Amino acid sequence: MKTDLFDFDLSDDHIALRPATPRDHARMLCVYPGGRQELLDKNVRDLPGLLRPGDCLVFNDTRVIPAALSGTRRRGVAVADIACNLHKRLDESRWRAFAKPAKRLDINDRIDFGGGKIIPLQATVVEKFDGGEITLAFDQSGPELDAAVASNGAMPLPPYIAGRRKADQTDAASYQTIYAAREGAVAAPTAGLHFTDELFSTLKQRQVTCQFVTLHVGAGTFLPVKAEETEDHRMHAEWGSISTETAAALNNARATGGRLIAVGTTSLRLLESAVHEDGSIPCWSGETEIFITPGYRFKAVDALMTNFHLPRSTLFMLVCAFAGLETMRRAYAHAIDSNYRFYSYGDCSLLIRPD
Repeated sequence: MKTDLFDFDLSDDHIALRPATPRDHARMLCVYPGGRQELLDKNVRDLPGLLRPGDCLVFNDTRVIPAALSGTRRRGVAVADIACNLHKRLDESRWRAFAKPAKRLDINDRIDFGGGKIIPLQATVVEKFDGGEITLAFDQSGPELDAAVASNGAMPLPPYIAGRRKADQTDAASYQTIYAAREGAVAAPTAGLHFTDELFSTLKQRQVTCQFVTLHVGAGTFLPVKAEETEDHRMHAEWGSISTETAAALNNARATGGRLIAVGTTSLRLLESAVHEDGSIPCWSGETEIFITPGYRFKAVDALMTNFHLPRSTLFMLVCAFAGLETMRRAYAHAIDSNYRFYSYGDCSLLIRPD
C-alpha cells in the first residue's frame, strides 16, 4: 500500500508535552467501526463502564530504562558532542543505538558518556549502519553496565517531545506505567500511562480482569516510514514473552465469553505474534518484527486502547488495519477538530470491533 494513504496534517499545538493529571483524567475517543454511533467522546476514567464483566485487559509490564545518553567523542584535540539512544541490547556489554550526529563517528571511536560523574561510562563504536544506527561495546557488562547507564542516562522521551523540551525529574515517574516490572524498554507503552490504582480498583469491581505480558519496546517505534510502499518498510525486532499462567488466563477469558482488550499497540503486537491460527494463545518467548497493515486478519484481540499516533507511522497503519482506514481517518479528523492531545503524553482512543 502507498504510505501516503496514512498521512494527515497535525499542528504542533496538538502534541502533548506533559501528561494529564491525574493520569485517568485524559480524554478517550471511543471508536465503534460500523456502529450506529461511530464516535463517542469519553474519558479514561469511564473505561470500566464501557467494558463487560468477564472482559480481560492485557497490559505490557515492561519498564523503561534511562536509555538517552549524552557523550563526548575525542580524537586527539578534536572533540564532538554525541547523543545516543540505546534501543536494543545485544549481549552483556553491547547495545545497538541511534546516534546523532552519526556522521561524526567512525568505527573504533571512543565515546565518554560519564562526563565526570561518580560512575564512569565509556564505549567503543564497533559497527555503523544506515539511518544513524551504531553498535556500542561498553567497558562494563551485566549489572555493572546497568548501574552505569542508570547513573548517566535520562528518560528517552520521544523526539517530538525531546525536540521541544528537555527531560526532567518529573518524567522519571510520568514516562513509566505504575505497574512497570521488567526492565528493558527504551520507550514507554504509552496507553498504559493512563492507568491509576483507583482505575484498577474500579475495573476489579466491574469484574474486568487484568493480565500482564512483556514486550520491551525499542526506539524503532518512533522511526518514520520513509518507503513509498508499506511492503518496503523494515521493522526493528523487539523481544517479548507470555507466561504459561497468563496464556491460560487469556484463553479462559475467551472461552467464557470475555473479550481481550489490548492496552497499547505493543500488547496487541505481542499477542498477534504468538497466537495460533485457531485463536488460542500459547506460552511464548522471542523476538517479533510483526508489521500490521490493512488487510491483516486479527486472531487474538477484540478491542484496542491506544494513544493517537504520528502521520505515516507504523502505529497509525496498525490502528487503520484494526478499525478500517476510512473509520480512522474520520476518528483522527474528529480528534483534531475536538482538540484531543496527541502522542505519548496525550489522550487516547478505544477501538471496539463488532462481535
